[in-house]
Amino acid sequence: MAQPYSDDLRLKILEAYEAGVGSLRELAAQFRVSWGYSKKIRVQQMRTGEKNRPVQLRHGPVSQMNSEVQQSLRNWLREQPDLTEAELRERLAGTGIRVSKSRVGQVLRQMGLRRKKNLSTRPSATQRPTSSGAKSSSPLLPRSRQRS
Repeated sequence: MAQPYSDDLRLKILEAYEAGVGSLRELAAQFRVSWGYSKKIRVQQMRTGEKNRPVQLRHGPVSQMNSEVQQSLRNWLREQPDLTEAELRERLAGTGIRVSKSRVGQVLRQMGLRRKKNLSTRPSATQRPTSSGAKSSSPLLPRSRQRS
């Protein structure tokens, strides 16, 4: 990933421009930066009055999935553990919080809650019915065997 230019380089470009050494385009070529970068830092300097890099703010909107919403998710899953992410999303929409299905999954993973069924549990002793309704003559196979 690209690294930002140093503050020292930024200061040198701006001070050279203020001293009248050259235009922004000439200084960009001299300091081996893009002309767009030199324009950007000059506009920032004119807007803020500072030569230093402005403080970076948090990008994007604040998440609606705060601790209260996470507690609601926990409670819903405690009451009904087989809820799907889509059903959780519908319940959230009922409370006025609109999020995507994938965001619900992300939050559940961050909370340490898994939505997958555990395949390591023992299989049910009740046999599945066959399509014809007859009893199956095949014995129950343990689920731990890999299928080929």
